[in-house]
Amino acid sequence: MRIFKSHPLLKLVNSYVIDSPQPSNISYLWNFGSLLAACLAIQIITGVTLAMHYNPSVSEAFNSVEHIMRDVNNGWLIRYLHSNTASAFFFLVYLHIGRGLYYGSYRSPRTLVWVLGVIIFLLMIVTGFLGYVLPYGQMSLWGATVITNLMSAIPWIGQDIVEFLWGGFSVNNATLNRFFSLHYLLPFILAAVVLMHLIALHDTAGSGNPLGVSGNYDRLPFAPYFVFKDLVTIFLLIIILSILVFFMPNMLGDSENYVMANPMQTPPAIVPEWYLLPFYAILRSIPNKLLGVIAMFSAIIILLAMPYTDLSRTRGIQFRPLSKIAFYIFVANFIILMVLGAKHVESPFIEFGQISTVIYFSHYLIIVPFVSLLENSLMELSIRKEEKL
Repeated sequence: MRIFKSHPLLKLVNSYVIDSPQPSNISYLWNFGSLLAACLAIQIITGVTLAMHYNPSVSEAFNSVEHIMRDVNNGWLIRYLHSNTASAFFFLVYLHIGRGLYYGSYRSPRTLVWVLGVIIFLLMIVTGFLGYVLPYGQMSLWGATVITNLMSAIPWIGQDIVEFLWGGFSVNNATLNRFFSLHYLLPFILAAVVLMHLIALHDTAGSGNPLGVSGNYDRLPFAPYFVFKDLVTIFLLIIILSILVFFMPNMLGDSENYVMANPMQTPPAIVPEWYLLPFYAILRSIPNKLLGVIAMFSAIIILLAMPYTDLSRTRGIQFRPLSKIAFYIFVANFIILMVLGAKHVESPFIEFGQISTVIYFSHYLIIVPFVSLLENSLMELSIRKEEKL
C-alpha cells in the first residue's frame, strides 16, 4: 500500500511495524516488548473506564469501588482485568529485564534504551503503588501510610515532605485526591517514555539477537513474520489473563483490602503487592530507616550500573558458563527476596534478608565485573594455547 510510504504519519507506522528489519534469529524472548505494549493499552483503557465511576474521597472511595463491582454493567470485569493485568505487567517487565541482563541488551549502542527502560520501571512502580491506594481498603490505607512515611527518614525536611504528600497530618481526602490525579496522569507519561524507548531502540542498532553478534547480515521485515510471532504470545497472554479474571481474580490480591480502611485498626501484617516485595525485603533488612530507604531506591537505580560494570569482551552470557551460574544465583536470590518480603520481621527472616540484600548488590558491583574479567583472561589463555598449537 503506497499510502504507508507517502503519508507523513503512516510512514512512521510503516518504518516501525511493517518494514522494520529484524534479525532473523530472535527467539520468543524478544516478544516481551509487544506483550508489555498490550498490557499498557489494557491498563489505560480499563483505568479510564474505572475513573468514570470512582469517587476519590475517604468516605466514598471504598463504596464507589463496590458500586463498580456490583452495580455498573460489567464493572467487575473491568476492575478485575485492571488489577490482574497490573500483575501481568510487572511479571512481564521482570522477564524483559532478565532477558536484557542475560543477553547484554544494556551494552553500547543500546545504553540509552536501557536507561529509558529503567525510567519506565520506576514510573511503573510509582503508578502501581498509587493505584493500590485507591480502593481504600485496610491494606491501601496502611500501605500508603507506611510508604509515604519513609520520606520522614530524610534529615531536617523529611517530616515536611510527608505532610506535603498527605496534604495534612495523616492520609486524608487531599491524599486520596492527589494520588488519584497522579495515578490517572502517570500512565500517559509512561506511554510517552515507552515511545522514546522504542525510538531509541530503532534509531540505534535495532534489536539484539541470541548470539550477541551483528544481525545486519540476515534480517527479515517485521510484517508479516514478527507480527504473527507477536500475536501468538499476545493470544496466550489473553488466555492466561482470562483464566485469572474469570476463575481466580483475587489470587494475587490481599484479602485485607476487602475490609474498609480503618485508621484505628492496624492489619496484622502490612505488605505491598507481590511485585514490590523484593524491594520491601531490602528496605526491612537494614535496621537504620534512612539507609533502608536509600538501599530500596538503589536496588532499582543500580540497574543503570550494568553497562559500566560488565567488562566482558562478548555481548551477553550465552557462551560464558561462569556468568551463567552467577546470573541464575542472582535470579534465585531475587525470588528469595520476594518470599522474605511477605514474612514477619523476625528471626531467621531478618538474617536471610540481610544475606540476600548483600548478594543482590554484590552481583552488580562485585560479581559481574570480577567474573567478566576472569572469563576474559581464560579466553585469552585459550586463544594463545590454540595459536601455539
